[in-house]
Amino acid sequence: MSSNAFGKLLTVTTFGESHGPAIGCVVDGCPPGLVLDAGDFASDLARRATGKSRYTSQRREADEVEILSGVYEGATTGTPIALLIRNTDARSKDYSEIARTFRPGHADYTYWHKYGVRDPRGGGRSSARETTMRVAAAVIAKKWLAEHHGVRVRGHLSALGELTPRAFDWDAVEANPFFWPDAGMVSELEAYITALRKSGDSVGARVDVVAEGVPPGWGEPVYGKLDAELASALMSINAVKGVEIGDGFAAVSQKGSEHRDEITADGFLSNHAGGILGGISSGQPVRASIVLKPTSSILIPGRSVDLDGQPTEVVTKGRHDPCVGIRATPIAEAMMALVLMDHALRHRAQCGDVGDIRPRIA
Repeated sequence: MSSNAFGKLLTVTTFGESHGPAIGCVVDGCPPGLVLDAGDFASDLARRATGKSRYTSQRREADEVEILSGVYEGATTGTPIALLIRNTDARSKDYSEIARTFRPGHADYTYWHKYGVRDPRGGGRSSARETTMRVAAAVIAKKWLAEHHGVRVRGHLSALGELTPRAFDWDAVEANPFFWPDAGMVSELEAYITALRKSGDSVGARVDVVAEGVPPGWGEPVYGKLDAELASALMSINAVKGVEIGDGFAAVSQKGSEHRDEITADGFLSNHAGGILGGISSGQPVRASIVLKPTSSILIPGRSVDLDGQPTEVVTKGRHDPCVGIRATPIAEAMMALVLMDHALRHRAQCGDVGDIRPRIA
């Protein structure tokens, strides 16, 4: 299967299936000297993991990272870093009834037509289980970006179905299982998801992610635009059906006098562009949003066909998320961090001798 790698100077290749013996990745291009051990991965992997609350899939994986290469005496060597996570809680029998059926809304039909074969166990390669390794790889990127440029990448859930935050507090985001920035609404979200799960249905979500401290100059002017590659990376996340940079589609109703981010000696007056101008970072926070579709793995019967083209009815049993967006926040953070580190390395390679440019707008 091709196209399992992304990035230019920082390249990440993932491998493995949802119900295979293990999943893994190779991170190539990380500079030497970054202090790294298996314990660094625990926090972000726990944030992404299922089974941590009753509001996500109840699959419980240990998600313990094995560093197979690229680290010596506690620091990166500059050679490829291979990471492995064993699958310890796969239940392939949950999918035995759909091995000959195309689940509506899933990649079953498209995989079948592309490869002539598919792994029905949890979706195989199309499972969100694959995103575990993106989050693991991004632990490296987040740490390098913070140490070398003071960049901080963080995100939050900004819509769950028809619910949106009525207040905003970053401290609240990590204090609840929804990555929700309004602590006063958590009980409302709990009731909403509980009712949704009991009904056997699912719902979509929106996640916002922001990178603060990104200096001006990262990105490319034409084909390697920072926003283009960020949009591509975010769109590659399972279930994502829409990506916005900055104000995104809201720009449709804005006037030019409103949308343009005016500049003063004291700083930019707004950030409608999401911190990227002409494909290159402006020094403002880089802002992006993703929209995730409702999962199609639900208990409500749906019409489809089997491998013989005969009509059938599908009910997807097993352990599934009533809203996949609930645990998408660390995945969106991961893709932004990986893209930013790649562009930081590319900028250093081409323009490292340019030096300090003035003026520097706050």
